[in-house]
Amino acid sequence: MIARLDEPAAAAVDAAGGKGASLARMAALGLPVPGGFVVLADALTATLAAAGADEQLRACLADVADADRRQASETASALVQAAPLAAGLEEAITEAVAALGEGTSLAVRSSAVAEDSEAASYAGQQDTYLHVRGADRVVQRVRDCWASFFGEHAIFYRQRKGSLDDLRMAVVVQRMVEPDVAGVLFTVDPIRQRKDQMVVEAALGLGEAVVQGVVTPDHYVLARDGRVKQSVVATQPYAIVRGPDGGTEQRPLTPEEGGRQKLTADDLRRLAELGRQLEEHLGGPQDVEWAIAGGELHLLQSRPVTT
Repeated sequence: MIARLDEPAAAAVDAAGGKGASLARMAALGLPVPGGFVVLADALTATLAAAGADEQLRACLADVADADRRQASETASALVQAAPLAAGLEEAITEAVAALGEGTSLAVRSSAVAEDSEAASYAGQQDTYLHVRGADRVVQRVRDCWASFFGEHAIFYRQRKGSLDDLRMAVVVQRMVEPDVAGVLFTVDPIRQRKDQMVVEAALGLGEAVVQGVVTPDHYVLARDGRVKQSVVATQPYAIVRGPDGGTEQRPLTPEEGGRQKLTADDLRRLAELGRQLEEHLGGPQDVEWAIAGGELHLLQSRPVTT
């Protein structure tokens, strides 16, 4: 029920979910993916089956209407939280966490089997937890990720995609990157629909500020070789950073700190090079999450551009 990102099982979408499989494939290519492991989709299905909760869940979600979506979500999430973990799963997670190093700060990230496909990105539909420390907390956050698969907005999204009977959810656990700057890269311009240029958005601190849309990021339009064609520098009021007791918090920035350009010309060239590599290896335009810490570029996710 557990596979390291460098093990073959982690590269299979039906086992590791879209995000997990993508990260495993990119790690196998030697790309700069933080190390970690995947709690495979079988762990959730085995947990639900052992508790007799799988059929209850399917019955709860069958033909759910808009009016009772909240009740269905609450019932389904409660079933997931109450089900005893499948035999040996807690011990396996504990061993995998220990292998990453005691006290290591970890990201616990949902990875649905149907996620990051050409037809559906599932972006933002399930939960991610950052700066999680200790095996007990990781185990609980794995369960929380599972429960988020049955959140009200996730059920709405899955209704529209016709996948409410799908109970396959994996969870990725990775070493945290504490970035100086982070953000997203589109290897095509999704607004102007131009394949001859890329778009980068960047903010100080964790990239959650960009992907959640809570700050206005710097915006860069690049030629394919990384030359800057356009740049708009935003004044960022705060950065999302590690909290003192785990999790995250907002750190206020002075106008001078928040108003400086977030990326250098060299940073942008490196991002464009990474984007070209990803397109070549993954076979099409990509929506990429990245982070730079101490000058080192890290690849956090890459999914097909779906719009």
